[in-house]
Amino acid sequence: MIEPFNDEYYMKKALQEARIAFDKGEVPIGAVVVADKQVIARAHNLTERLNDVTAHAEMQAITAAANFLGGKYLTDCVLYVTVEPCVMCAGALGWSQVSKVVYGALDEKRGFRDSSPDALHPKTELVGGILEKECAELMKTFFLKKR
Repeated sequence: MIEPFNDEYYMKKALQEARIAFDKGEVPIGAVVVADKQVIARAHNLTERLNDVTAHAEMQAITAAANFLGGKYLTDCVLYVTVEPCVMCAGALGWSQVSKVVYGALDEKRGFRDSSPDALHPKTELVGGILEKECAELMKTFFLKKR
């Protein structure tokens, strides 16, 4: 039997958030946090709107999920994000003790894996490449329009 609530299903939800960011002129990165197969937080980049370099999709999603749960730890949660987290976001995810991080496209310039591979909590599972083509294409399209 095919699991309807799999990584691709939730990454599509994160892509919806990324498209909202795209439409607002934000770097199109989206994120969702899932607990018990339920999306408990949705977010996208807000750095331009808030004039805040820390307003990344992952940071917004962590805050929303913590508020939903009433606590700072996301030990039974999965974060889905369209692009590999940066060092700042990976550090915050590490502190949140999120159980699993699933990303779409690699971020070869700013991704945490090359510069700080131990940023996540030691028990956090990391999965990459989910809907990678769709996630990367949205980023490419955004930056081509900016040039």
